[in-house]
Amino acid sequence: MKYGSLILEKKEYVYLKRILNISGYADDHEVQKSLFKLSEELKTATIADEEEVPKDVVRFNSIVTVKSDKGWERMLQIVIPQDKNLSLNKISVLAPMGAALLGYSKEDIVDWDFPGGKQKLEIVDVKREDTLKGLDILI
Repeated sequence: MKYGSLILEKKEYVYLKRILNISGYADDHEVQKSLFKLSEELKTATIADEEEVPKDVVRFNSIVTVKSDKGWERMLQIVIPQDKNLSLNKISVLAPMGAALLGYSKEDIVDWDFPGGKQKLEIVDVKREDTLKGLDILI
């Protein structure tokens, strides 16, 4: 891990903790495992002010290019749950893929248990969108 721990912006961290508290009742066992792992990783995460978060860290609304050890490569956007849209490659932060990538940075390798089995993901690129747009209303 490039920066030694997950890095989250303060408002995003507060929002994420809130939605994790209310989403602990996910029906799918694999989703529950992903959310539990993310919750555990948050315990050692670095929480930073907006201007202190490196530009290559995966945040809310980041557009991430990820490559799997299974041979595929995809570009997707990590979004708040209500903005998910699989046809537009917008993945909820509560989905296993979103939970796996949040807080990691470009060139990090992420080991994660997905519904289809364990995978190693390489974060090839991270582009920032307006990460905090609308988040103030939600927290």
